[in-house]
Amino acid sequence: MATAPKEAENGIGLEEIHMERQEPPKAQKTFTVEEAVETIGFGRFHIALFLIMGSTGVVEAMEIMLIAVVSPLIRCEWQLQDWQVALVTTMVFFGYMVFSIVLGLLADRYGRWKILLLSFLWAAYFSLLISFAPSYIWFVFLRAMVGGGVSGHAQGLIIKTEFLPTKYRGYMLPLSQVFWLAGSLLIIGLASVVNPTIGWRWLIRIASIPGILLILVFKFIPESARYNVSTGNMAAALATLRRIAKMNGAAMPEGVLRETAKERRGRFKDLIHPKYLRTTLQIWIIWLGIAFAYYGVILASTELLERDLVCGSAAPPVQDPGDDSKESRSPCHCHLFGPTAYQTMLISTVGEIALNPLNILVINFLGRRLSLCITMGCTALFFLLLNICTSSTGTVGFLFMLRALVSANFNTIYIYTAEVYPTTMRALGMGTSGSLCRVGAMVAPFISQVLMSASFIGALCLFSSVCVVCAISAFTLPIETKGRALQQVK
Repeated sequence: MATAPKEAENGIGLEEIHMERQEPPKAQKTFTVEEAVETIGFGRFHIALFLIMGSTGVVEAMEIMLIAVVSPLIRCEWQLQDWQVALVTTMVFFGYMVFSIVLGLLADRYGRWKILLLSFLWAAYFSLLISFAPSYIWFVFLRAMVGGGVSGHAQGLIIKTEFLPTKYRGYMLPLSQVFWLAGSLLIIGLASVVNPTIGWRWLIRIASIPGILLILVFKFIPESARYNVSTGNMAAALATLRRIAKMNGAAMPEGVLRETAKERRGRFKDLIHPKYLRTTLQIWIIWLGIAFAYYGVILASTELLERDLVCGSAAPPVQDPGDDSKESRSPCHCHLFGPTAYQTMLISTVGEIALNPLNILVINFLGRRLSLCITMGCTALFFLLLNICTSSTGTVGFLFMLRALVSANFNTIYIYTAEVYPTTMRALGMGTSGSLCRVGAMVAPFISQVLMSASFIGALCLFSSVCVVCAISAFTLPIETKGRALQQVK
């Protein structure tokens, strides 16, 4: 009987030894995704990432700019009035607004890569259908569906942001504007050749080709490692980080990948949590105002060229008294772009890249908030300068600077929004911001294409006032993200 307690003691001792062997050594090193990204550094993987994900900007720019070069033709074909032409653009952004929130929620829950692929397939399918639209109503409906697909393209920016080391984000993300510029120039160049020859339907078909081709190379880009860690999929995150290290010829950090505290992902109430409430509200105001100004400039340029609104005058062109044609009597004026108009659009579009080098320097030295405040203030000023009576060269110069400034605004707010929110709510933060952004874009056509015809200075003052409000909101943002590591959890 005396041996029983002794055997029990031996059993307990063996169990304790076994448990001690199961526990990881206390001195074992661990690392986070942030530390791994910084240790691996910038290399070949990031160049491939920049080229592939940046090319999503080419496709998005072509789809958005398509309206500007097609609107004069559909106005003539279907004898549309001003508000009907404006409604086409508005419905594109309505689709963008609705699906932006939905796809943002899905991306935080099911992954950035899957939603990006889905959005490209969706946009390409409906874009091709538009070229067969039998009527104005079908055209408007299908453009709204395309807008819904294009809203998911923002996941490409999020994937880039989550893979880039901190010190490179302020340089590489603004350079993505080159792809947007390329898409804008490509669609204007194509329109100048295709529209007068085989028509706008073939222009839409040709414009859908880059998006289809881009789908084929998505397989070379992995799911975000930060997203995988947030879902507890440590094996996938580690495999992705090792793949990046191998491509870059760099070493992984020592130790094991540390799992972060799990939080529910993609919850709207996190955006209005006291920690982020003020930031969220001010970001929404800024996104709305920037989109209002950006698309206002693009559509105003089209109206200035189509109607020849110069020197602040909205006077209609003088018609020949003897011209009693159906077109002259129609309230739906029909004036197609000529070579000079396309040339002017190309020149003003190049302005989008003009301030990019300066914008990169400013956001990296002065910070995101002050940089955005300065460019928004300058945008307000140039809207007012557009009313100055000047030559066509002067008007083109003002449009050039406006395109440069509104582009810089978008650069900065995209970077700031992607940096300020943690991984568990980053896609939702971008999605809701993109949705509010499209509210501004939905209103812009009615100011640029309707109000501007009635009161040129009134429309310009409205654009300028909104930019001033955005400048104040940017200056008073509570968080500066310059040099700040991406947050993994709230």
